[in-house]
Amino acid sequence: MTLPLTVLPEVAEALANGTPVVALESTIITHGMPFPQNVEMARSVEDVIREGGAVPATIAIMNGQIHIGLSSEELDRLGQTPDAMKLSRADLAVGLTSGRTGATTVAATMICARLAGIDVFATGGIGGVHRGAETTFDISADLPELGQTAVTVVAAGAKAILDLPKTLEVLETMGVPVIAYGQDAFPAFWSRDSGMRAPLRMDTPAEIAAAHLMRAKLGVPGGQLVANPIAEEDEIPAAVINPAIEAALADAERQGIAAKEVTPFLLDHIFRSTEGKSLASNIQLVLNNARLATKIATEITNQR
Repeated sequence: MTLPLTVLPEVAEALANGTPVVALESTIITHGMPFPQNVEMARSVEDVIREGGAVPATIAIMNGQIHIGLSSEELDRLGQTPDAMKLSRADLAVGLTSGRTGATTVAATMICARLAGIDVFATGGIGGVHRGAETTFDISADLPELGQTAVTVVAAGAKAILDLPKTLEVLETMGVPVIAYGQDAFPAFWSRDSGMRAPLRMDTPAEIAAAHLMRAKLGVPGGQLVANPIAEEDEIPAAVINPAIEAALADAERQGIAAKEVTPFLLDHIFRSTEGKSLASNIQLVLNNARLATKIATEITNQR
C-alpha cells in the first residue's frame, strides 16, 4: 500500500544521504499564535536546525497528503489557514481522507515522523494529564503515543498547565524514559524546575542518542521524552507563572472549556495575564529544544 507521503526534496535528499533530520509539529503554527508571527517563528526554528547541520521537516496535512517538510509557500499558506484541523492519532486518517488542511499535534507528528524514517522531533511541551483528570479522564494522546512510537521527542517538559505528578506517573506506566537534560529536576515548560525530580538524567546528546539506538536494538517499543529546561535568561519563575496558570484554570472551569479547546484557551489567558512574556518564553524554549534535537539527531546518525 502506498503511503500518502509528500516529502520535500530537501528532506528526501537528507534521508537518502544519511543527513540528520529533525521533525517539527504544526499545531504551534496554526493554533499557537497569529499570522505572520506564527510563520516567522516557524522559519526561525527551521533556521536554527539548519545552522546546526541538520534538515528541518515541518509536518502538516494538505490535500490528502502528509507533508514531510513544507516549502516557503506551503508554510505561508498553513499559517493563514484559520480553520485548520488539529490532528492527533484519533483523527489523522479522517483529516487525510477529508482533503482538509490539518496541523499535527505531538502524537500525530510522531506517527508521521516514524512513517518517514525520522528519529528525532522537537516541540515546545508535550500534552499530559489535565488537572481534574480523576473525574474528567482528560489525558493527552501524546502520552500513549510516546509509549508506542519510536521517536525521541525533545520538549521543555510537559506544559505547566497540566497535572505534572500524574503526567509522570502515566509516562512511567507507558514505559517511557523521561530524561532531564543537564539537571536532576523535571522542567515545567516556562520554568526550569517543577519541584519534582526527573526519573532519568543525561548530560550529553551522545548519551541520549545511544539510548535511542539501544531501545531499537532491544526491540522495545516507544520513544523517549527528553525534558530540556528553558534557558535561565528566558524562564518565568514558578512563583510568577503559577498564579497566572491558576487564574486561567479557574476561568476555563467557569466557562466550561473542555477537550481540545482547553490548552489553546489556557495559553491565550496566560499570554494576556503575563503581558506577552509567556509567548516570548515559549518561542525561546522551542528554539532551545530545536538546537538540542539537532545535536541528538546528528549523534544518532554518527553512531548508527
